[in-house]
Amino acid sequence: MSELLLGVDIGTSSSKGVLSRPDGELVAAAERPHELSLPRPGWAEHDAEEVWWEDFVSICRELLEQADDGVAAVCTSGIGACLLPADDAGNPLRPAILYGIDTRAEREIEELNERYGEEKLLERCGSVLTTQAVGPKLLWLRRNEPEVWEKTRKFFMANSFIAWRLTGEYVLDHHSASQSDPLYDVHEYRWIEDWAEEIAPGLPLPRLLWPAEVVGEVTREASEATGIPTGTPVAAGTIDAWSEGASVGVQDPGDLMLMYGTTMFIIEVLREPLSHPGLWGTTGILPDTHNLAAGMATSGALTGWLKKISGDLPYEKLTEEAASAPPGSDALVVLPYFAGERTPIFDPRARGLISGLTLSHGRGHLYRAMLEATAYGVRHIFEYMRDAGGGGERLVAVGGGTKGGLWTQIVSDVTGRPQDLPEQTIGAAYGDALLAARSVGLAEPDTDWSTISETVEPKQENREIYDELYGIYRELYPATREQMHYLADLQR
Repeated sequence: MSELLLGVDIGTSSSKGVLSRPDGELVAAAERPHELSLPRPGWAEHDAEEVWWEDFVSICRELLEQADDGVAAVCTSGIGACLLPADDAGNPLRPAILYGIDTRAEREIEELNERYGEEKLLERCGSVLTTQAVGPKLLWLRRNEPEVWEKTRKFFMANSFIAWRLTGEYVLDHHSASQSDPLYDVHEYRWIEDWAEEIAPGLPLPRLLWPAEVVGEVTREASEATGIPTGTPVAAGTIDAWSEGASVGVQDPGDLMLMYGTTMFIIEVLREPLSHPGLWGTTGILPDTHNLAAGMATSGALTGWLKKISGDLPYEKLTEEAASAPPGSDALVVLPYFAGERTPIFDPRARGLISGLTLSHGRGHLYRAMLEATAYGVRHIFEYMRDAGGGGERLVAVGGGTKGGLWTQIVSDVTGRPQDLPEQTIGAAYGDALLAARSVGLAEPDTDWSTISETVEPKQENREIYDELYGIYRELYPATREQMHYLADLQR
């Protein structure tokens, strides 16, 4: 019997794939960098053929050359929620409009929030409409590209486009659908037909499946392109951050994942749906589970920016300098809104702010203050999660930013909460392999492939200074919002 599991994740700036066995042993891994297209301010796109499909095909071919057994199942995840309009044959009609970093539909967001009312949206969909939502982008497409809209008969995200190419089945997983606000009801796990008809009249909606359910089997044509044997089962997959959660065992109610990357992403697993106007409420990846989720627009992007303007010094050197600056960076407070902000303020016109600068502050202070800014942002989100009735018990930290120890320590110190660090975080593609295993019964629904290597504990001696500066952090945005918006308008 074939026992290899193939997982592929299509990310913002690269795609990754793994082959693993049903016990989680990694057999092979592959990666392809790709370009993010930013054709205009506020727009973010991917060419689905050149990025999504070509990456998938070349990763499959590289991995399958290293296979020592047959492939039992395949699963894909990807950036989301996205909007790829396609014709009746499933051919893309324009580049995919990406998730919350694409802010083109601001007018439609305001309009639909007004039309349906924020309370009603929170109640039915789990979230008010933001740049993360697909509905406003569909309306934008209808209004601004009528020639594309005329031909649109399907809409895809990265995982559902690959599933379509492999099987010919037009499906979407429940979790991704729950980010297609305001088209999906998180309580009834179904499309809201009347709202969908108002926003996207005549658009056939995909069949809904859970991420670890089998969509169909690899067709002969798809097998010739990818090398995956004809008849191999294909699981629905989901949005990448949720696959990454699965890869590190964040699946029981009360579990929280903190993803340290270019942006900061947070997912809490719940039994019942909860909502808050400053967060996203979604369905989970296991049937009948729910999530509260949050995403900051920048985190690693801030340190990347500072690295770039510091003459591209190595991160090790910058981290060393930051570690020698005292907690609180000698009373420096940064607002991390250099790319606007998603949760918890949902303000694409917010801007970054460095407050308290003196001539005695150096580069190490600034670098540390950037790390502290993201930690204050995380604490702000945690407070909103508690307000909503959640907040979680166990915190698992993943992503590139967990290496080196300083950043995770700062987040624990600022939030007062311990964080579990998994022994290895391979990423969403590994979670996809686990979902593939579940889809064909090679792993149980509660199987966890991860092991925790250490736990970061908060240092009590830093609590007082961080409590004080966090208070200032919370006051700075409302105090400067009008000026930020004025500057943002000038920058356009």
